Amino acid sequence: MLNVSIARVYDDIPGDRGHRVLVDRLWPRGVAKTSAPIDEWCKDIAPSPELRKWYSHDSAKFAEFGNRYRAELAQPSHAPELERLANLARSSGLVLVTAVRDVDESSAAILRAVLIDR
Repeated sequence: MLNVSIARVYDDIPGDRGHRVLVDRLWPRGVAKTSAPIDEWCKDIAPSPELRKWYSHDSAKFAEFGNRYRAELAQPSHAPELERLANLARSSGLVLVTAVRDVDESSAAILRAVLIDR
């Protein structure tokens, strides 16, 4: 079983919850890179700029956003990174870190589901 959780970059994220990976394509506003509560930034696994702009965090589009993001993640180019993240989740736990307000309707939530369903 994979240990994958989601946290906001603006919240206190204890290091004992697992390896903390920022999964947003853009760096969060107001967060210094030197003091960010993350272990690494994995922007290439985030939704494409076109998909991110199309979604624009519109709740009415979330289901379709999920379908489109899953299709992007199914591309062979993402397979090695998905496997690496799954291995991190198995070994030390994984915290997907994002800057969005509503983590339940975020790309991090979809990425978590994809990793768990692997």
